[in-house]
Amino acid sequence: MSKVILTHEVSGLGSAGDVVEVKNGYARNYLVPQGFAVVWSRGGEKQVAAIKAARVARELASVEEAQGLKQKLEAAVVTLAVKAGSEGRLFGSVKPADVAEAVAAAGFGSIDKRKVELGTPIKSVGAHEATVKLRDDIVATIALKVVAAK
Repeated sequence: MSKVILTHEVSGLGSAGDVVEVKNGYARNYLVPQGFAVVWSRGGEKQVAAIKAARVARELASVEEAQGLKQKLEAAVVTLAVKAGSEGRLFGSVKPADVAEAVAAAGFGSIDKRKVELGTPIKSVGAHEATVKLRDDIVATIALKVVAAK
């Protein structure tokens, strides 16, 4: 087991700035090369403090603001226009960054693409869902309507 400091939120593991203990291979082969974590060291406390300060700055200012955005997002249907074939299969798939851009284009403000989670890969047109973690305790479910771009 090895200790690492998370630099990004990793689903099921922790948030940015958390010190977690993971298996050596997971840290060496995935977390560190992808930039999701750095190896823990005694001098890492400064790094942890800087990461947590940046996370707090990125978080929505208040719980009320996050609740208001959650209600707006859950009441609306966000439309994404994506290149698709004749039978409705997409060329590629919808990424979390695409969802974040569509939410911003719909006029709901900007959300962090790293906070968007797609349950299953979206590879066809139609109705889908995505979740957005607005704060540690507030999660919004977005209804997506994927249409073929003309």
